[in-house]
Amino acid sequence: MGGVAWAQSAGAETWPNRPVRFIVPLAPGGAIDFIARAVGERMSQAIGQQIVVENRTGAGGTIGMDTALKSTPDGYTILITNDNAASAPHIMNLSYDYTKELMPVCFLGRHGQILGVHASLGVSTVAELVRHVKANPGMGLATSGVGSNQHVMCEWFKREAAVNIEHVPYRGAGQAINDLVAGHVKMAFLGPTSMMPHWQAGTLKLLAQTSAKRAPTLPDIPTLEESGYKGLVLEAWYAAFAPPGTPPAVVARLNAEMNRALKDPKLLETFNKGAIEAVGGTPEDMGKVARADSEKYARLVRELNIKAS
Repeated sequence: MGGVAWAQSAGAETWPNRPVRFIVPLAPGGAIDFIARAVGERMSQAIGQQIVVENRTGAGGTIGMDTALKSTPDGYTILITNDNAASAPHIMNLSYDYTKELMPVCFLGRHGQILGVHASLGVSTVAELVRHVKANPGMGLATSGVGSNQHVMCEWFKREAAVNIEHVPYRGAGQAINDLVAGHVKMAFLGPTSMMPHWQAGTLKLLAQTSAKRAPTLPDIPTLEESGYKGLVLEAWYAAFAPPGTPPAVVARLNAEMNRALKDPKLLETFNKGAIEAVGGTPEDMGKVARADSEKYARLVRELNIKAS
């Protein structure tokens, strides 16, 4: 027992002596990538080692999450993901649950999703959008991928609004927002990070937030509940996870460095621009949130009969 404790302590003392890899399971341009790079930049300065962000995309984020799951548990490969880790196992019908297999490190941030539309659609409220979709059934709605909470939100909204919408999944918010801005798809559930610059430019209209309350940075955008859809609340979270078997002392060091980064004024300013609330806390805090969300998504996926295809 003493030998194990010594090894863990020694691992924490020597970590990091080389670059650290942050695996992001979706394409650049979305909130996960944005958060990983912002946290990585602050952490890199503090630990004196380069933090490399590696986008491993595909299969609704599960390729990147699987890569992290199977990586060497030494603190040099860390998964930065969102609540896809809780929703994808149920939607993709996996035999394992990332929230139980991976080791939680730190709760990085959270925000609601945004229901946005291309300005050319000519609608300014959720009620107007629902009327338009009922008159034009089969319109596409973009999300950052199969297995995402945006996918769940799309199916949930379809049921509650009684509309015929086609889910159009992408390999990340960056690709989805490009097609939305170009008008190839006219509506989307995406995070505020990718939506806000185009909303400010007038290309997109933001109709509603999926959070319980309006984000302080988006005070004029109503929630879906305020738009008449009681109980339609789903918030996204972003977190760091380590491969199973990573020494607790190394996880504790990673957690301390991430909590320090999340208090940095420049990082908070960056997060604020993307309407992201910095959170922080212990690995145990994050583990409880992840497992509770896994149970919630299991129920929603079953109730809404959501399939991967």
